[in-house]
Amino acid sequence: MARLLTSKDIRSLSRGLAISPTKKWGQNFVVDANTVRRIAAAAKLESDDVVMEVGPGLGSLTLALIEIARRVIAVEIDPKLALALPTTVAHRAPEEHQRLTVVEADAARIAADQLPEPPTALVANLPYNVAVPVVLHALETFPSLQKGLVMVQAEVGDRLTAGPGSKIYGAPSVKMAWYAKASRAGSVSANVFWPVPNVASGLVRFERIQSPDADRVQVFGAVDAAFGQRRKMLRQSLKSWAGDEVDAVLDRAGIEPTRRGESLDITEFIALADARGGGTAPRAQEA
Repeated sequence: MARLLTSKDIRSLSRGLAISPTKKWGQNFVVDANTVRRIAAAAKLESDDVVMEVGPGLGSLTLALIEIARRVIAVEIDPKLALALPTTVAHRAPEEHQRLTVVEADAARIAADQLPEPPTALVANLPYNVAVPVVLHALETFPSLQKGLVMVQAEVGDRLTAGPGSKIYGAPSVKMAWYAKASRAGSVSANVFWPVPNVASGLVRFERIQSPDADRVQVFGAVDAAFGQRRKMLRQSLKSWAGDEVDAVLDRAGIEPTRRGESLDITEFIALADARGGGTAPRAQEA
């Protein structure tokens, strides 16, 4: 069994590597072993899972994950941390360290061919400033991902799991619903991090669903337009996406033009994309 990192261990490793957590990469290291065990257990991993861990840092969560999964692919953007992680894991988990593969890359832009094999689960303490794009990019880039558990800023977690009609329901909520069923899986105390963040943290669990048979780029284009001006009625907010055809598109989709984006669920955004079809409106850009 791996020897998990304590707060003292993490500070010692940091001094030895001459590093400190940086705001640039949103680094807040988990220093509590009980929290790490809790996250690993909440991920509901199986022994044959291939876990993609984003931002492993000094290896706190990595050590818990390799006890369970067949393989952990740690994606780390910090070159110094990426270089040091295999040594730390080999020292503290000599029986499991061969299950670890470290990939130095930006998880928000990583390509499928950069990983040695397709991941089946995403488990990560995500940098708060890039949590949403990382999760959505992973779900789009790796169809093999069937489940995940991510630690994010509590407010981000609420947005990812919100339903239509909620004040916090927005583009992240709809885009997550395209790929997966997401739910809150608990909160995390700020005191388990170094440095201590000034925001609350929470866990979000998701399970992949069959994505709709629709043009994702067009659907996400409608989503971005609707929430780009969320206080405006759809007749106005969707003009940047549907152009002069906006009224006709809304009519074909059976959606009242006086509604606002926050009242539409994923099926209604799909109806908008279908109604827009191959018209002459400006083509939406990739989200």
